[in-house]
Amino acid sequence: MTYGQIARAAFATGLIGLAIVGLVFGDFAGLWQSFPATAFVRHTLALASAVLMLACGLGLLSSRTEMPAARVLVPFLALLVLVLKLPAVVKAPLVEGTWQSMSELVVLLTAAWVLAMPSARATRIAQLVFGLALIPLGLSHIVYVNLTAPLVPAWLPFHTGWAYFTGAAHLAAALGILLGVLPRLAASMEAAMLTVFTVLVWIPAIVAVPSSQGSWSELTISWAMSAAAWVVAASFQPSPTLSNGSGKQLK
Repeated sequence: MTYGQIARAAFATGLIGLAIVGLVFGDFAGLWQSFPATAFVRHTLALASAVLMLACGLGLLSSRTEMPAARVLVPFLALLVLVLKLPAVVKAPLVEGTWQSMSELVVLLTAAWVLAMPSARATRIAQLVFGLALIPLGLSHIVYVNLTAPLVPAWLPFHTGWAYFTGAAHLAAALGILLGVLPRLAASMEAAMLTVFTVLVWIPAIVAVPSSQGSWSELTISWAMSAAAWVVAASFQPSPTLSNGSGKQLK
């Protein structure tokens, strides 16, 4: 399997994981928790959302159904951004957490975008949007350092230092992608960092409390975001130069 195929399969499993969490707990995963509705409507829409993500995730596992699945996923995720996340940003533009929450969903959207519209122009736009989405993720580690530091595994020293370092790493990856300075490497390092977060933070959380809906939600969101970052990273042209930031269709 190629880099792009492995990334696509990982993204598919992330979506399937989010769907399973929705089906098991009968509620939206953490990214959707702000959905305003009555209990009955919320439950019904949560299940419908889970079924749609499950179908799209399974569709992404086959090259024959990859593009149709991605083309369903793009408007679905875009609608969630517009309906659930953007209003919160408009209402409280100076609250960093609203930007962070929107960016998490935008990261998933950019991966679906790359798979659904594999032209060079569309891919480059998705890459730039991905780069922009990393800025609030990085700032959140710094602005909310008191919330980030406790997530660092207990066996690592200098928890606050790691919180600041990972925030700076998000921002460095964003600059590399937006400025075209080794963008494939920048996106790959971002994806690797998100994957490390998934393994070191959320898997132990599940082991500690296997019945926690919140931990399962965070684990699947973190995995889906990690895999989405790998999809975007795979869309960059490998190049030894510092200036090449063009997109490439995943094979």
